[in-house]
Amino acid sequence: MNMPAFPDSAHPISWPEGKQAAASFTFDVDAESCTIAHDPQCTRRMSLMTHQSYGPKVAVPRLLQILDRQDIRATFFVPGFTAESYPDTVRRIVDGGHEVAHHGYLHEPMQGIDAATEARYLDRGLEALAKAAGVEPVGYRAPWWELNWHSAALLADRGFLYDSSLLDGDAPYRFSVAPGDSRDLVEIPVDWALDDWEQYAFYPGVTGSGVIESPVKVLELWTLEAEAHHAAGSCFVLTNHPFISGRPSKAVALERLMERVRFMDGMWVTTLEQIAEHTRSSVTEIHSHARIEVPSFPDTGAVFTPAAVREGVSRLAQR
Repeated sequence: MNMPAFPDSAHPISWPEGKQAAASFTFDVDAESCTIAHDPQCTRRMSLMTHQSYGPKVAVPRLLQILDRQDIRATFFVPGFTAESYPDTVRRIVDGGHEVAHHGYLHEPMQGIDAATEARYLDRGLEALAKAAGVEPVGYRAPWWELNWHSAALLADRGFLYDSSLLDGDAPYRFSVAPGDSRDLVEIPVDWALDDWEQYAFYPGVTGSGVIESPVKVLELWTLEAEAHHAAGSCFVLTNHPFISGRPSKAVALERLMERVRFMDGMWVTTLEQIAEHTRSSVTEIHSHARIEVPSFPDTGAVFTPAAVREGVSRLAQR
């Protein structure tokens, strides 16, 4: 079937020779951390804790087998607390040839926190990943995809290459970390339609509506998304949580999706690190993001600072 092409005209990108689009399978290994951050009293709920520990104990080994069978290298975003609690799981991910990236320390709520507090979260997560498996991550995904305006500069200070938390594109791009700052990061955008949380996540008193979708329906949804990204020459980024999509029938559907995606003609299936390296090397446009200030709503209205694009230098041009 020939799909109509709807490219992301705001973020033009060319892929490596012989490739027309990119795809990455990513996993947020939250384990117990996301429920504890939601409510520390959750630790008193034995059944809930086992629901979350299923991820590193059962699902990650299963997913690693699937990825090996499909010859796919994936990106695993690991909170520092998960790395401290399950260091053997993190080492298995690394030994499997996959990327391990940063996902906070305890999957902390990010909305409205100050820069100093966020810096402590980042540094504690970095220390945990280094101790567990000698990992020095180049990628970051904010818990709940909630990046703050000061986050990018904190990441640049620590040598990160890319972020994958924003939702304003279908293709990777470079963006300035702050007004007046010459540094930039690569952004690899995400999409709630490509997150298993919205399809499957449910636990009484914690999350979800109680409607757990059929993997058949989810496979159809994600296949259509992958086909559209392939036709558009953009970047398909799927976000899965092992304690959700590592369950048996969901894992079967996920492997079927992987097989479909990797056999799409010219689809580059790789880690976010590799996609970010290519973007930094080949893209020269550096974007800023529109900002809105509301000093005293509604009396004074709002002030809109539009997004902008400036020309930078690619790594290829620097060589």
